[in-house]
Amino acid sequence: MADSDPGASPRELLIESCRRNNTSLLSDTLKTLKNPSAIATFLNTTTDALGASALHIAASYGSYEVLDLILDQEGVEIDHPEKRDGDTPLHKSVRYCNGLVERGEKGGEAKAVVEILLDAGCDPRIRNKAKLRPVDLVDGRLGEVRGWLQKAEMAMTAGGDVVDEDEDDDGRPGSESD
Repeated sequence: MADSDPGASPRELLIESCRRNNTSLLSDTLKTLKNPSAIATFLNTTTDALGASALHIAASYGSYEVLDLILDQEGVEIDHPEKRDGDTPLHKSVRYCNGLVERGEKGGEAKAVVEILLDAGCDPRIRNKAKLRPVDLVDGRLGEVRGWLQKAEMAMTAGGDVVDEDEDDDGRPGSESD
């Protein structure tokens, strides 16, 4: 009798690529889809048994390269809360950092996961079901991560009205009007 098992489904391949930081597997899986819209729909609607999307899973496992590849896809929802805890991928990345610190690991690569999500525009003001923002979850030993989250939160709250003091053209205080 011939084996009729078709192998892993695209959903299983996506989840596994996110867990293992396997960009080759992810790329091969995405190539089977017809267009950017189909890719975005697949990435946005495919979840694991607990309702976590590909971004949630990659952030939970610190899969930086996979996150980078997913974030490059047009139309990917970056702030979607998962069903169980209401965490966004940014919450998950902070929890991943905390786990490394708790185990006594440095966490440099983990910090990069938080940073790439912030650079992609994830909203650090979103609260999960426990009413916690990502900054509220940060381990006290991760001051740099806390600072990034606070700065991003302030920038989003100000709506782009944050003044970069390094861009002062003539160095003199005051307004240009007389």
